[in-house]
Amino acid sequence: MARVHIDLPEGFDFSTDITLYLSHINYGNHLDNALLLTVVSEARLRFLKSMGYTELDVEGVGIIVADAALQYRSEARHGEVMRVAMAACDFNKSGCDLVWQMCEAESGREVARGKTGILFFDYAAGKVTRVPEGFAARFGAARGQ
Repeated sequence: MARVHIDLPEGFDFSTDITLYLSHINYGNHLDNALLLTVVSEARLRFLKSMGYTELDVEGVGIIVADAALQYRSEARHGEVMRVAMAACDFNKSGCDLVWQMCEAESGREVARGKTGILFFDYAAGKVTRVPEGFAARFGAARGQ
């Protein structure tokens, strides 16, 4: 069976530190696989907020998650601080990938990496829309690629 492989960019646009709470931990005493994405979702919210956006308002339109892929690299435990770095890349006419890497902040040990595909969505019209020009320009992407 082929395994998921995520290539990381040379640099990231943003990073944030998130402490793992008891609610993130499973019966194996490490970060639960399903809850890893909740940590990444929090990082995505912080990434957008750092630019003055929310998931419902990126220059007048929202975002939706279209897909996600991840690779586990090591275990993470209760109380550890995760540094989640994120970059926007692979733009197309209606979305992009948010590639991320999660490392234990003190040691730099990589815990996981992945990418989340997002689409821009006009909630009022109920349909996918184009990447907002200003958002794309922040990352050197041409609108409507």
